Amino acid sequence: MASSSEIGLFSPWDYVVFAAVLLISAGIGIYYAFAGRGKTTSKEFLTGGRSMTALPVALSLTASFMSAVTILGTPADVYRFGAMYGIFAITYALVVIICAEIFLPVFYRLNIASTYEYLELRFNRTVRILGTVIFIIEMILYTGIVIYAPALALNQVSGFNLWGAMIATGLVCTFYCTLGGLKAVIWTDAFQIIIMLAGFIAVIIRGVVVQGGIETIITDSYYAGRLNFWDFDPHPLRRHTFWTIVIGGTFLWCGIYGVNQSQVQRYIACKSRFQAKLSLYINLVGLWAILACAVLSGLILFSVYKDCDPWTSKRISAPDQLMPYLVLDILRDYPGVPGLFVACAYSGTLSTVSSSINALAAVTVEDLIKPYTNLSERKLSWLSQGMSAFYGVLCIAMSVIASHMGSVIQAALSIFAMVGGPLLGLFSLGMFMPFTNSLGAIIGLLVGFAMSLWAGIGAQIYPPLPERSRPLPLSTAFCDYNNTLNINVTTVTEMTTAFASTAHIEANERPVLADYWYSLSYLYFSILGTLVTVVVGIIVSLLSGGWKQDINRDYLFGKQDCSLDMFCCFKTKKAEKIEDIAWKPHPKEGHDNPTFSQDDINLSQMT
Repeated sequence: MASSSEIGLFSPWDYVVFAAVLLISAGIGIYYAFAGRGKTTSKEFLTGGRSMTALPVALSLTASFMSAVTILGTPADVYRFGAMYGIFAITYALVVIICAEIFLPVFYRLNIASTYEYLELRFNRTVRILGTVIFIIEMILYTGIVIYAPALALNQVSGFNLWGAMIATGLVCTFYCTLGGLKAVIWTDAFQIIIMLAGFIAVIIRGVVVQGGIETIITDSYYAGRLNFWDFDPHPLRRHTFWTIVIGGTFLWCGIYGVNQSQVQRYIACKSRFQAKLSLYINLVGLWAILACAVLSGLILFSVYKDCDPWTSKRISAPDQLMPYLVLDILRDYPGVPGLFVACAYSGTLSTVSSSINALAAVTVEDLIKPYTNLSERKLSWLSQGMSAFYGVLCIAMSVIASHMGSVIQAALSIFAMVGGPLLGLFSLGMFMPFTNSLGAIIGLLVGFAMSLWAGIGAQIYPPLPERSRPLPLSTAFCDYNNTLNINVTTVTEMTTAFASTAHIEANERPVLADYWYSLSYLYFSILGTLVTVVVGIIVSLLSGGWKQDINRDYLFGKQDCSLDMFCCFKTKKAEKIEDIAWKPHPKEGHDNPTFSQDDINLSQMT
């Protein structure tokens, strides 16, 4: 490891590479703005005219939530807590199967631009508006974290002002998303996922060379307890175990891929249901690739800095700056490569922020404006663009709050768990329980949301004690304290210190709930919100006569949505043939988005 005085800042070539990525991303938005002239309907802007194929959508799905939060936060998490984060590979597989075979067919069949439109079809407009508002809160908070994360990286490697970096990120995303709509977002994501992988691979290859081979990295990690994959402790207060990651993580990510507008909006933009499902399964390969790169980068981080931790030795001000610090250390002799890595982090952010802005514009126009106005399609398209710009500015402002939430990876997933869990419960009530009614849905959602917020906000105020989170030891035994990295991190330090002074509560001042209820693993917030929403929704519905209601069965998950026997064991081959002949599309669907496209029919004939 080089001494900190030998670690430089960005070279001119680094700035060239970094700027080129931003310009290409903006250029894609400009291209689709001009290519889309004459197609100025809100549907074209928000869903790409439902003309996309599987591959670009799959790349976009992967890029959407594999943001700078993943690129910076996951390696730092592995560095501090071990490689157990890699168990998310199992979670991703379960999530993709569930979402592709259960949630996707229903949304695709109903031909809706907003997932929350489903809530009005199944329940009523009040439920739709309530779900939309909660989603908007979720995405604005999450997007603030995503904008903040790469600003930390750029601040670390270049001394660039933190606030300037956040504003620049938000403005670029807002620019190409506002101009080009969903097509621009998807194709920009496809470009950016390639940049993300290239940045990771550059770090991994150089890290392996510097450490003398992968064996050294694995050995260092093994003897330091970092290869802690198989921890089967069932205790729900443990931060990460096999069970919290697989069970809690499955609920959390189903809330993202199953019902979150920014993801659903992508795969329903595909031209057939077969292409939509294929996009999810291809996306799984991308998720595994990014996860493997992030975990291996975390192990490289530990192997390089096992004798001198940059964080506790005050060379950096936050753990999420570890990766850019490593990049400047081991790639300082390769001009342009550090710029590629920061571009990698920014690419993740650009894809996620653009996804969020487009989804926020979609639900606002489709759920809060369109049902109450008689605006023309052209005006709705202009309004969609205006809402994209508005949410872009708002998300930049929210990044200020994100600077006070500690580890970016845990903060991001906590938000999805707290808010996504109740929404997952709400959609589950609608799709799988025909006896639930609008009153049960509303009360269930509100109670579930309140419970998950109670636990999640309490965990922010009273962070779990180390015996719950179990961070692994870090050493500064061989640090050279005569050398310090001359980088402007004052702004970051001031913000994190200011928050720590108010958030840190001494152990003897902690209430009883702090070491029990508030110490629940953040991955279980999603289960808490989902189960409370479902249970309360069922009870209220039954007490208010929900079992007497007559609902349209098209709004439920049914036999027409099944393709895997594990989810529809009651289906026979004979029944499938009858359905293929007799099933008629719901009036809501239209003919541009058939449930059984020619691709589906060809596939069924092959099998």
